[in-house]
Amino acid sequence: MDFALVLVVLTGLSGLVCAAEIVIRRIANSENAEPSKNVAVEYSRSFFPVLLLVLVVRSFLFEPFRIPSSSMVPTLLVGDFIFVNKFAYGLRLPVLHSKIMDNGDPERGDVIVFRLPTDPSVNYIKRLVGLPGDTIAYVNKRLYINNELVELEQTDMEMDASSVIALERLGDIEHNIRLMRFKAGSDGKYVVPAGHFFMMGDNRDNSQDSRFPQVGFVPQENVVGKAVRIWMNWDFPETPQWTRIGNKVE
Repeated sequence: MDFALVLVVLTGLSGLVCAAEIVIRRIANSENAEPSKNVAVEYSRSFFPVLLLVLVVRSFLFEPFRIPSSSMVPTLLVGDFIFVNKFAYGLRLPVLHSKIMDNGDPERGDVIVFRLPTDPSVNYIKRLVGLPGDTIAYVNKRLYINNELVELEQTDMEMDASSVIALERLGDIEHNIRLMRFKAGSDGKYVVPAGHFFMMGDNRDNSQDSRFPQVGFVPQENVVGKAVRIWMNWDFPETPQWTRIGNKVE
């Protein structure tokens, strides 16, 4: 179910009912008659301001998402609830997704929520690695952008016996990635077409991203927004990780 569509429909219907009620009340007042009470009208008057507020905030300001998989470990964990900045790259109409105001373009290294090109009803979250026109190569667990090796620094951090954490630098953005010791990387070379982006998960050996045909290159119009902050972590039935609350997504 498209929640944005449901929200737009409910807001529109309740708004129409409220507008009709105002017209009917004015007619009744002009005729010195008492307008009859209606349960639907009372509910619409109560819910319309709330629905409108939720629609505006969710469509143009911030939208909450829950991380369902480990593809962005160690940056984001399963059970993280995040806020996504919807106006970071401009404003789009809900449901139609057409841009009505530009506010800059996504930058390399941004963590972005986007609608899956092969199934727009599904949202994915990955890190933007390749911009339009870039040549991206991933060979032996090393990333190359336009034939230049991306700086990678090994750390002493380990998530478990089968993986290591490394510090990757994409321009001015530093972030940790996870590499599996005993799992081959998904090697390949890609040229990003105009109007598209190349996305990769920080859990490089366990991420279905632009290296795979199920995802591929992501059109600019599929971008939902920029992940900015963790507001909760709870992977039920495990206990919440309170220390992650408020952490910035970098």
